[in-house]
Amino acid sequence: MADTQAKAATRVIPPQFIFPFVLTTTLFALWGFANDITNPMVAAFKNIFVEINNTQSSLVQFAFYGGYATMAIPAALFIRKYSYKSGLLLGLALYSVGALMFLPAAITQNFYWFPVSLYILTFGLAFLETTANPYILSMGDPATATRRLNLAQAFNPMGSLLGMVVASKLVLRNLQAEKYFAAASEALRGQGVAKEALPEALKAYVADPANQASYAAMKTHDIAIIRDPYVILGLVVAVFFLVFLFSKIPAQGRTDHIHPLESAKRLFRNRNWVGGVVAQTFYVAAQITCWTYIIQYAGKNCGFTAERAQDWNIAAMLLFLSSRFICTFLLKYLNASRLLTVLAVAGGLLTALTILLQNVTGLVCLVGVSGCMSLMFPTIYGIALDGLDEDAKIGSAGLIFAIVGGALMPMGAGWFIDQGTLDLGCVRLTGESAAFLLPLLSFVVIAAFGWLSLRAKRAHS
Repeated sequence: MADTQAKAATRVIPPQFIFPFVLTTTLFALWGFANDITNPMVAAFKNIFVEINNTQSSLVQFAFYGGYATMAIPAALFIRKYSYKSGLLLGLALYSVGALMFLPAAITQNFYWFPVSLYILTFGLAFLETTANPYILSMGDPATATRRLNLAQAFNPMGSLLGMVVASKLVLRNLQAEKYFAAASEALRGQGVAKEALPEALKAYVADPANQASYAAMKTHDIAIIRDPYVILGLVVAVFFLVFLFSKIPAQGRTDHIHPLESAKRLFRNRNWVGGVVAQTFYVAAQITCWTYIIQYAGKNCGFTAERAQDWNIAAMLLFLSSRFICTFLLKYLNASRLLTVLAVAGGLLTALTILLQNVTGLVCLVGVSGCMSLMFPTIYGIALDGLDEDAKIGSAGLIFAIVGGALMPMGAGWFIDQGTLDLGCVRLTGESAAFLLPLLSFVVIAAFGWLSLRAKRAHS
């Protein structure tokens, strides 16, 4: 009997948690879908709305990941006072409302309403991630917590992959903007307009009364193509809300006796947690920048269309997905901090080659970066929360707040692209290549965190 109980205690998922684990794990795929149908929308909106530049179109990411930053702490306080189930239900409700707001946004045909809709949508995602991650960690022996979270997170890229496929085959393939403005640019070049003057000339072109009707028809068509997947997603999430509402989910205890300010003080004295927040900020920034601007990199440096470039993004996600399962298996035998350090160094080297090569081989390296990133989010999360006990709920909020990196770095990358080129003396980089200097910096920071956490664990042992 004692042996049976000991074996059950050391399982990654104890029997009593199998149903809530499976149910909660579906959410990882659900927010993965939202993340990766949205990344290509930066390029899509830039093509549709001629009046905005790359920096402005990156407001899509700023709003999407800014929603995490806004709501992470309130979400942690909410689940601390109530329960994991309450947090999941509120997250699903906000997620559904934000997605359905694409209906009125499409009616206005104003670009800035779409970031607002995404901002509300990610209020829901912040609640879901702030709740689901520590809930998964709590479902069993702390010794298997990181492996358990990696297993749950392995289903996240399945949703991400579906989001990418929908973006590529149902959205980008059917958009008319790229062909419309290609034809307009050709006409303008035939009139003697220089390549450098095309952005301003195109604005004048669509403002011409003779072209307003055709531009309006293209915009209406393309906005509807973008709108529909989000509306369907909002309805699907509403169904999930009902499923969770009527399902029994173990509460795993409440922590009303833990004061959040006291918890925060302890957390900020914990170097491991602080380092984890910093590393997570840079990781999410690198991931979102790589997956957002792979389309622009492939277009500028390889001459690919947006749809073909998105196929490379799908290949990156397939590698990410397979690597996540492989890394989850490897964690059974390798120290998490050591594996994180090795993959961060490898990711940095591949990013450097992406920047310097500026061709199809560089694009292959950029795809390879996703294989290195697969381990990082859940592993940084698990390392940072290791040993926090009841402080884990507030600590989790800090790590979800770190997703704000995905709001900031893409805007910096968009700025690099708007500059056109970057001359480093020894090499001349396109803006689309120079944008990846920022993810390169991120991998340096992540490698440093992995190495320092490994050294701290050795010292503690």
